[in-house]
Amino acid sequence: MNLTTPELSNRAPTPAPRRETPRRITALDALRGFALCGILLVNINQITPMERTSSTFHWLPIPEFLNLFVQERFFPIFSFLFGLSFAVFLDSAANRSNHPRLLLMRRLTALGLLGAAHQLLQPGEALTPYAVIGLVILLPATWLPTWLVLTAGLVGTAASVTVVSGGIASIPGLFLLGLAVARLGIAHTLDRRTGQLAAVLALAAPAAAAGVWWQDTYSPAGPYATRIAAGAGLLGALAYATALLLLLRTPLGRPLSAVLEPLGRMALTNYITATLAVTAATPLLGLKGSARWDTAMLLAAGILAVQAVLSHWLLRRFHYGPLEWYLRCVTWWSIVPNARSLAATA
Repeated sequence: MNLTTPELSNRAPTPAPRRETPRRITALDALRGFALCGILLVNINQITPMERTSSTFHWLPIPEFLNLFVQERFFPIFSFLFGLSFAVFLDSAANRSNHPRLLLMRRLTALGLLGAAHQLLQPGEALTPYAVIGLVILLPATWLPTWLVLTAGLVGTAASVTVVSGGIASIPGLFLLGLAVARLGIAHTLDRRTGQLAAVLALAAPAAAAGVWWQDTYSPAGPYATRIAAGAGLLGALAYATALLLLLRTPLGRPLSAVLEPLGRMALTNYITATLAVTAATPLLGLKGSARWDTAMLLAAGILAVQAVLSHWLLRRFHYGPLEWYLRCVTWWSIVPNARSLAATA
């Protein structure tokens, strides 16, 4: 991977390409779509705060399930994939531009501005910290050797669940792990790593189950409760990710991919429009301050179903979703061709 920045030259700027990577890794698109589904289930309570306990101060069943099996299980997957995609884009951009890091700076700045607007509807959303941490940590890390990036990623991720309590603190380490994995060529050889994925799952699944048990039995008021939850979430994320990657190799893979890949390829558009949909539906369904979690989950399922259909329909006609196209136009500072040919659409 050429990570050096070429010297300034007198050559004309390279035209904006139609595609940013030579070959999409469809399994990672599906994994990103899978993470998007879990993130929406968690984000509903951030967008419209709801009651999580009964009148006797016991956890309600759905919030309890989300706390043990969804909360902090999908955010790490999304963060890791962001770092990996960052490296894949840099590798591709270095072959098409004299200044690949300038392109990444534009991309992250545009993402940060979009996130700042998104904060108005969803406080605590992920795009703004992604952009800031990408500029401050991920971009400078592209000058470092792979072994150092991998070490920093492992140490940072471990520290995020032992020294602090996960959340935003886990982003830097996961970003660096994604960057290192991309550099090592693992992402492009996933189809030849079935045995390795199975071995990881065999270790991660019992560890994740033990994490859930510890999180459930440890007192929520205990001094290590948030760290235990963060650690259990990280183990759960690893188990979920490897299990899905293995499922994609079974007969279930085709229908799973048909639903998840379009969601993942339009993850930015779907992430923002889900917030808009929840915000619009909240007063109509009376969710704010209520305990109507069954209604909230049905709303999430409906949003994801509509997004899966629309994403599939749009990607048959366009190369990118609306916000993905906006991000590419700003990145390349030109209008990137988006519409597919009539023959390709047919």
